[in-house]
Amino acid sequence: MNNIKIERYNHTFIREISMIIEKEIKNELLKFVTITDVDITNDLSYAKVYFRVLDDSKKEETIKALKKASSFIRKCLSERVDIRHTPELKFLYDESIEYGENIEHIIENINKKS
Repeated sequence: MNNIKIERYNHTFIREISMIIEKEIKNELLKFVTITDVDITNDLSYAKVYFRVLDDSKKEETIKALKKASSFIRKCLSERVDIRHTPELKFLYDESIEYGENIEHIIENINKKS
C-alpha cells in the first residue's frame, strides 16, 4: 500500500484515538494517557498504538485498561475513519523518551571524561 496513505492513516488514528479516550471513555485512569504514535501495517490489519502516561507508577494498570477498552476504541474508529477494515489495535508503552534520556546521559559521561 502507498506509504503516504499509511502515514495519513497513522496521523488520523493518533488524533481520533486521543479524542475517543478524552471524550468517550469513562475510565478515569485513561484520562491521563497521551497517544504518541501509531504504526499501521502495510496490509492495514494491525496497528501498534504507542502511549505515555502522566504517572509512570500506573503504567501496568493503564495497559490493562487500554487492552480492555481496545474493542470499544476500534468500534469508534470504524465509525469515524473512512477505512474498509479497521485494524486490530495493540497498545504499547512508548519507551522512546527513556531511551533518549539514557543516550543523553551516556553522551554527557563521555564528554566529562574527555
